[in-house]
Amino acid sequence: MLVVGGGFGGVAAALAAVRRGVNVVITEPTRWLGGVLTSQAVPPDEHVWIEQFGSTATYRDFRERIRAYYRAHYPLTARAHANRALNPGAARVSHLCHEPRVALAVLESLLAPHRASGRLRVLLQHEPISASTTGDRVEAVTFRDGTTGRQVTVTAPWFVDATETGDLLPMAGVEHVTGSESQAQTGEPHAPAEARPLNMQPVSVCFALDHLPGADLTIDKPPGYADVAAARPLDWPDGKLSFVTPHPKTRQPLHYRFKPNPDDNPDEIGPDYDDRRAKTIDRNLWTFRRIAARNNFVPGSFASDLTLVNWPQMDYWGGPLFGGSDEEASEHLQGARNLSLSLLYWLQTEAPRPDGGTGWPGLRLRGDVVGDTPDGLAMAPYIRESRRIAAEHTIVEQDIALDVRGQHGAVQHPDSVGIGLYRIDLHPSTGGDPYIDIGCCPYQLPLGALLPVRVENLLPAAKNIGTTHITNGAYRMPLVEWNIGEVVGHLVAFCTENAVSPRAVRQTEDLFAQFSTDLDNAGVERAWPAVKGY
Repeated sequence: MLVVGGGFGGVAAALAAVRRGVNVVITEPTRWLGGVLTSQAVPPDEHVWIEQFGSTATYRDFRERIRAYYRAHYPLTARAHANRALNPGAARVSHLCHEPRVALAVLESLLAPHRASGRLRVLLQHEPISASTTGDRVEAVTFRDGTTGRQVTVTAPWFVDATETGDLLPMAGVEHVTGSESQAQTGEPHAPAEARPLNMQPVSVCFALDHLPGADLTIDKPPGYADVAAARPLDWPDGKLSFVTPHPKTRQPLHYRFKPNPDDNPDEIGPDYDDRRAKTIDRNLWTFRRIAARNNFVPGSFASDLTLVNWPQMDYWGGPLFGGSDEEASEHLQGARNLSLSLLYWLQTEAPRPDGGTGWPGLRLRGDVVGDTPDGLAMAPYIRESRRIAAEHTIVEQDIALDVRGQHGAVQHPDSVGIGLYRIDLHPSTGGDPYIDIGCCPYQLPLGALLPVRVENLLPAAKNIGTTHITNGAYRMPLVEWNIGEVVGHLVAFCTENAVSPRAVRQTEDLFAQFSTDLDNAGVERAWPAVKGY
C-alpha cells in the first residue's frame, strides 16, 4: 500500500495496515510525519467525553503515550506526574495540549518496529508530482525528492491519499469537489445559492512563543504590516491586529485579553467547550493553546510557559492554496506567513497592555519548537479544507446539524465505521463568507463517505472524504482524521486478505459484517452510547 501524505490520517492508515501484514510505503513532503499535530503545530481539538469514549482505541493509546512521554522524559512536579489526566499545557482548548516534537516522537515510536522489519518504508521530503492510471485503477505515483531533486516512482496495488489538500485526486483523475457547493446541489440550509469552487476555509500558519520579561526580542517589521494593521474586514471593527474578534455564532465583538505566564494552577485549567460556561471563561489568549505550563514542571525547569499561537487574528482568507495557479498558491502561502509575523510584531510592539503601555518585546519566537524553519513559523500551514472525493455517500448538514436533527440525533448509518463530534465550524472564507458556527450532534462515519464513486483502488485518509464544504467543518478534527486513516488501513488489509473490493465490502451484508467485527476487535467505536442532552 502506498500512502501519499504522512499526516495524522496517513500515519494511522499505515500503522493499521502494516500491523495486519501489509507492506507499506508512506511519503511526506515535509521533514516530519504527523501533519496537523506536528508540522502544522496545532494541538488537538477534541470533545468533552474524550477521556471516557468517542475515539478509536489506538487514538486513545496515542494520547496516553503522549502523557507517558512527559512522565518519562520531563521534570514534572510530583503532582503533575501523578495526574492520570495530565495536560502538559494546561490549556483551555483541549484536555491534552502538548508540543509538536512530542507528538512526532510518539508517532515515530509507533512506526519504529515496522520500519526496522522492512515492512514499512518512510520517504520524507517527497512531494507527489504525477500519477498514472489504467481505467478505474491507479497504477503508480511519481514523486520529487526535495533534497536531491531526483524523481521516484512507486507502484502498488493500493493507494491512499492522505495529503493535506487531496493532491492525488486531480493527478489520478479521481472525481472530486472543491470549495462550497450550492444549495441546489446539497439542500443544506447554510449552503450558498451558487457553487463557488474557490470558496474555502482559511489557512493559518502557527507559531510558538515564550516570554522573557526585560528582553527585547522584537522581530523585523514584516512585509505588508502597514496594510494588515490598517485593514478593517467585515465584523472586525478594530481590525485583525486587536484583541477583539467576532463571536463565531453571533458575530458580535468578543473581547480577549493577553497575559503571558499567569501564575495559575494547572489543575484548575480545563477546556471551555462551545462556550458552555460563558460566565466563567478566562479569555486569556496565552492559555488558550498553551503547550507547556511551567507550573507543571519542577521549579526552574522552564523560565516561561510555551504557548502555541493559532488564533482568529491569523486566519488568512486572501485566497486558497490550491485551485489556482502555482504562482497564486505561492503568493497566498507567503501572505499567510506574513500575516502571522504581522500578528507577532504587533504583539511585541503595539498591542495594548493592561498597565496602559504597548507591546511585549520580551515575546520570543520559538522556531526550535516547531521545526527550525527560516522564519521561525511552523513548517507547514494549518489546512482546514481539502479537495473532497465525489463519494458513494456524501455527508450533508441535514445529517448532523443540531438545529435540523434536534432530539433525534444525527442520522444513523448502517455502514458506520467510526464516530466523531465537533461543531460545524467554518472560519471566514476565501470567498468572503463570515463565520458559520452550527451546533452538531454526535455523528457516525459512514463507509460510503470513504469510497470514490468510480476509482477502485484509491481511498482518502484525511480531510478529503465525502463531506461538503459545510460538513467538512465538523469532520476535520485530528481524532476523526485518525479514525478515517485507521479504517482505511484495516479496509485495505481486509480486501487483500479476502480478494474483494472496498465497494463489495459496503454492498455485501456478510462482508460488511466480517469487516465490522474486525473494526470492533481493533477498538474502533462505531456507535455512540446514549448521552444525556444529545
